[in-house]
Amino acid sequence: MSSGGEPQRGGWSRRRFVGALAAAAAVTTVPAPAPPSDAVPAATGSGPSTPPRTSTPAKTAPTAAPSPGRPAGPRRLFLGTYTSVAGGGTGIGLATYDASTGSIKGAGAITGVGDPSYLALHPDGRTLYAVNERQNGGVTAVSVATNKVLGTRSTGGAGPCHLSVHPGGRWLLSANYVSGNVAVHPIDASGALGERSALVTHSSPAPGPGQQGPHAHQFITSPDGGHVLAVDLGTDTVYTYRLDTSKGTLTEVSQAHTRPGAGPRHLTFHPRGRFAYLANEVDNTVVVCAYDPASGRLTPGDPQPTGTGAGTSYPAQILVTSDGSYAYLANRGHNSLTRYAVEADGARLRLLDTVPVGGDFPRQIAFSPDERLLFAANQKSGTVSVFHVDLAGGELRSAGAPFASPVAVCALPL
Repeated sequence: MSSGGEPQRGGWSRRRFVGALAAAAAVTTVPAPAPPSDAVPAATGSGPSTPPRTSTPAKTAPTAAPSPGRPAGPRRLFLGTYTSVAGGGTGIGLATYDASTGSIKGAGAITGVGDPSYLALHPDGRTLYAVNERQNGGVTAVSVATNKVLGTRSTGGAGPCHLSVHPGGRWLLSANYVSGNVAVHPIDASGALGERSALVTHSSPAPGPGQQGPHAHQFITSPDGGHVLAVDLGTDTVYTYRLDTSKGTLTEVSQAHTRPGAGPRHLTFHPRGRFAYLANEVDNTVVVCAYDPASGRLTPGDPQPTGTGAGTSYPAQILVTSDGSYAYLANRGHNSLTRYAVEADGARLRLLDTVPVGGDFPRQIAFSPDERLLFAANQKSGTVSVFHVDLAGGELRSAGAPFASPVAVCALPL
């Protein structure tokens, strides 16, 4: 099984893994169109106007005393992994981190959750959700307070690799990579999942160059809450749907097409909600897209470089700070993080530099809630790197040696 761009690493790639279970600055402008508890339950078995710089070594931050406004004591960190590969994890990894120093300490695992490769938190902070990235795909709910598994539901597809919670808290959205479809599940008052209410397969347009079918890679809600968007690597398309929030059904309203063979993987919105940034895995580019909240239409601009040089580097995930000033891109082949300045009220990205990630194959990145730390889950090296984020200039400084975590593919700091 091939991702249409993701290389084979260490004898297997994520897509090969799923198949086995089955058997220089660049500028682009486009036209405008409650916190969780810090308590850590025991593990259970219940089932980013300067010239661009390339590969600038990250500075190492000294140990610092807690800063005013930062939470005191250890914070919780959940870790996604694969459980069905040699050297993989045993479930959802549990850890804590120091919000001032960024240091991580392991705290066991929630067992009984198979191949939890992507994690998301309910808006109320009480329930954690994980995909089960297997041929018979599933989504699992876990109580944050007790680490108890609340149950698993089928996604109706193969190889789910992403999920998110609609901001209203009543619906879980998931993307099945291998089968190329997206699913919706209801969420009850306890946080548990009900039977699937929608399943839509991306049957049009035809797959892009080198692709054998659709490959849904992400499913998220727009900032205005009026639309949900599915990124499909296989069809080079971002699909916009309306979600019926009473029935949990989907109605397609728009399609946005990248250039053929781009392989779109991950989309993130500027906080003002009129622009979004699309990371293209196969052609190693990012694209600024205009977004119209009224219609849900996404309009991609011109592709621009990731700062990683010639060839491809399999961009994985892009983040934007909550004040809309900086964006950060994880580059798996280059093993780096690219920092962009976000300009013109979100309409423009300006490449600033890249920083070595300190690990191999950074699959996913995430901010701590206060955005003073950035976590990178490095799949091949089985580590989580942590960086201090300068809130004024956006620079990244290494917080120290990476934390060892088996086949780390997702980090979710609370």
